[in-house]
Amino acid sequence: MATIDRTEAASPAPSRSFWKDSAGSNSLGLIAVILAMIAVFSLLNPNFYSGTNIRNVLRQTSILGIVACGQTMVILSGGFDLSVGMVIGLISVVSSMVMVEHGLWAGVAAAILSGTLIGAFNGIMVAKAGLPAFIATLAMFSAARGLALIISGGLPITDLPFEFGDLAAGQILTIPVPGIIAAVVFIFCAWLMKRTWFGRHVYAIGGNQDAATFSGINVPRIRIAVWSLHGALVGLAALVLTSRAVSAHATLGEQMELESIAATVIGGTALGRGRGSIFNTFLGVVVMAILTNGLNLINVSTYYQMVAIGIIIAGAVYVDQLKRGRA
Repeated sequence: MATIDRTEAASPAPSRSFWKDSAGSNSLGLIAVILAMIAVFSLLNPNFYSGTNIRNVLRQTSILGIVACGQTMVILSGGFDLSVGMVIGLISVVSSMVMVEHGLWAGVAAAILSGTLIGAFNGIMVAKAGLPAFIATLAMFSAARGLALIISGGLPITDLPFEFGDLAAGQILTIPVPGIIAAVVFIFCAWLMKRTWFGRHVYAIGGNQDAATFSGINVPRIRIAVWSLHGALVGLAALVLTSRAVSAHATLGEQMELESIAATVIGGTALGRGRGSIFNTFLGVVVMAILTNGLNLINVSTYYQMVAIGIIIAGAVYVDQLKRGRA
């Protein structure tokens, strides 16, 4: 009982409202950047603000948004996941094979379950075995890629149930289903991190793991739970991406680890400092979405887009380092 009291006392309960926590200088700066980008790309191509383009952006960005939520929680707990892209490919292959053999809902369950198990395994490697997140997830990256290629034989898996396509192509009141799914994920993760003891413990662990341990927080258990939740979200993202591609492939999620880390870092989540928010990650995802879509509309090569994303990541981390120096 005493341990519980120490834990609750040490857990930093938010003293401000969710909006005030979210709408700090990072949020206002990102909102200003988003508005500026919208203005510029609207002038360069009037189709940018068309209803069709906005719906396409929602469909394309929903997958990144779902993964970025999980990546944010992992980073807030003091880690990061480099295996996301290949794990998406593995889950896509496994769930699609189950779906072809046993039906739609069996495939959906296989995706979420396999994602959760892979996330838990990553969490055990980091929290129990003591491996650095970089090494653990790099190993998972290689293993997941190899397993996906072995299982699929390097070939795409097709003949998925017809109704599965509605997950990516469906609409509710003209709003794409993937966008609705991503919105629900963002709201749930924001509530979890800002309004529950679990979220407070994650922030405490990311801010100072030793202090969190001394205060009575079960650090390994919380970190494994974070990684498991992240894995479940990766499984959900794999389902949406597979539905959008209308087939499964071992390399379906390539570059998603880079993009999810980029969105999180652009949103101001500090690597290894237990500071950031799901709301700001949402803004980071919006920045990525507008940048990618806008550059596509003005026919900028994807190679240049990759360079731009790299520069933005470096700039975001540099700005965070400057803020840390002033703190």
